[in-house]
Amino acid sequence: MPKILSVSTVKPPHRVHQEQAVELTRSLFSEKYHDIERLLKVFQNGDMETRNICMPLEWYGQTHDFEERNQLYIQHAVDFGVQAVQSCLQGDGMLDTPIEPSMIDALFFISSSGISTPSIDARIMNRINFRDDMKRIPIWGLGCAGGAAGMSRAHEYCLAFPEANVLVLSVELCSLTFQKDDYSKSNLVGVSLFSDGVACALVTGDRSLLKVNKATPTVIATASKLMPDSEDVMGWDVKNNGLYVVFSKSIPAIITNWLGPVVHEFLENQGLTQDDITHFVAHPGGKKVLSAYENALGFDQTKTAISRQVLRENGNMSSPTILYVLEQFMELEPVAGDYGLMAALGPGFCGELLLLKWE
Repeated sequence: MPKILSVSTVKPPHRVHQEQAVELTRSLFSEKYHDIERLLKVFQNGDMETRNICMPLEWYGQTHDFEERNQLYIQHAVDFGVQAVQSCLQGDGMLDTPIEPSMIDALFFISSSGISTPSIDARIMNRINFRDDMKRIPIWGLGCAGGAAGMSRAHEYCLAFPEANVLVLSVELCSLTFQKDDYSKSNLVGVSLFSDGVACALVTGDRSLLKVNKATPTVIATASKLMPDSEDVMGWDVKNNGLYVVFSKSIPAIITNWLGPVVHEFLENQGLTQDDITHFVAHPGGKKVLSAYENALGFDQTKTAISRQVLRENGNMSSPTILYVLEQFMELEPVAGDYGLMAALGPGFCGELLLLKWE
C-alpha cells in the first residue's frame, strides 16, 4: 500500500490575532448592522486565536478588483508553493536523507481560491528542477475537502504505478477572496474562520526506492461521498469582483446526521469500527464542525485535540488544513499497527475519507 513519508507546511507572513480581525470587521460592517456587537460574537465563539494571511491587514479594508486579487494569488501561490515543496523534499525530521526533485514522478496541485492557466504547478516546475516529463494533475473546486481528496488521488496513482513518488501540494489564499462590501451572514462567518495556508505531502508506492526507518502512515483505503442536491451548502458565487463565499449554517447538523453513517459503513467495509481508530486526522472546519464530528462518530475531545490546536493557531485554511493536522500526527511517535482516519468535507456537498495504518 502507498505510504506517506513527509509533510511540510508554510505559514504566510502576516500573523493576525482574532481581536484584530474583529476590529477590521467592526469598522467595515457596523453601519450595515445595528446589532453588530451581537454578530461579532461569532469570532469569540470559534475557538480561534491567530491566523496567517498573505497581505498586511490594512490591505483588506481597501477596494480591489478580481484582476488584482488573482494576480496576487498567482504570485503568492507560486512563491509559497516552492517553499512547501522544497521543505517536503528536505523532510526535516521525517526523511532519512533529502530527496532530489528529479525523483518525483507526479504532482497533484490542489486549490480553490484563485485561477491560473498555465496552472500553478506548471509555474512551479520553472522554479524547481523537476523532470520535464513529470505528470501534472491540477485539481480545482473541492474547497475544504481538497487536501484529503488530493491524498486519495495520490494513493490511487501509486496503486497504478507502484514505483512512483508523488507530491500533493495544497495552496489556499482564502483571504484574497474577502469582499469588504459583502454584508451577508456567510461573509461574516467566513471572515471569522478562514485564513491562508500551504502544505505539501510526499506519497510513495510499494516499489518506490524511497524508504524511511520508522513507522509512517500507509493508506489502506479511501472513500468519496456526494450528498445529492446540496450545491448551496458551501462554495463560491462568482461575480464581477471575484469570489463570494457561500457557507450554510446547517453544516454542523449535516455532519452529525449524514457523515456518521458514511464513516461507519466505510470502516465496516474494512472490518473495523470507530473503536479501532487511534488517530483522528480531521479537517477542523470550525469549532462546531469538530463537535459535530465527535457527535457523529462517538469520539471524545481527546481524538480532536490536534485538530482543535491547528484551528486555534491557524484558522480554517480550506484544503491545506488537514495536512497541517497530519503533519502534527507524523511528528509524534505512533505505535506500528495504529489505525488513523482522515476526514474532510467540502463543496458538493461531499466527504473524503482515508483509512491509515502506521507501519
